[in-house]
Amino acid sequence: MTAIALPTTAKPVAAGPFSAEERAAVYRAIYSRRDVRSQFTDRPVEEPVLLRLLEAAHHAPSVGFMQPWDFIVIREVTVKAQVQAAFAAANAEAAEMFAEERQPLYSALKLEGIVQAPVNLCITCDRDRGGPVILGRTHAPEMDLYSTVCAVQNLWLAARAEGIGVGWVSIFREGALRDILGLPAQVVPVAYLCLGHVNELYSEPELQAKGWAQRLPLNDLIHHDGWAQSAR
Repeated sequence: MTAIALPTTAKPVAAGPFSAEERAAVYRAIYSRRDVRSQFTDRPVEEPVLLRLLEAAHHAPSVGFMQPWDFIVIREVTVKAQVQAAFAAANAEAAEMFAEERQPLYSALKLEGIVQAPVNLCITCDRDRGGPVILGRTHAPEMDLYSTVCAVQNLWLAARAEGIGVGWVSIFREGALRDILGLPAQVVPVAYLCLGHVNELYSEPELQAKGWAQRLPLNDLIHHDGWAQSAR
């Protein structure tokens, strides 16, 4: 077997902790990030800002450095209208899936800002990118999807730092986004996001504020050296 010469241009860089101010900014973005549905203003998202968000997403970790994501930027009103109609059809079905006593609260929740948000963004995963054999994906084919979700999180945190609200809309019938956006067969829509400037955010997750669910205690979710060994 012929040895492969590895590139030698890359050099290590400092890996120490951030300053206290820098750390505080990172954690502030994490803790104050919200799923935005109704607080979008009509102020346009400036192109340089949007490109910074996409660049942040593009720097997400990906298994085997496969970078399986693509970004479909949607501003056209007619396309938004089609997506909103697809959401409405699926949401009507979803409401019937919950227990009868929860249906009024579900119906009162605003779960999308598709038309109100200046920009919609569909982040997709190309399941053929990189070929049939990819480092790190040989025994876990779903790692391309997980990698794409990392790109979503990167964008979301960068958006919080930029004062841009993000809302993830996930209530669609199978194939609806594929048909509307004309996705190739190997491309999967992972996240449909609504983006726009916001002046205010909920101080806690909206679903918590409105009584739908509460954050679980962290100690109940920590295990040590095996599932049965919890922190309690």
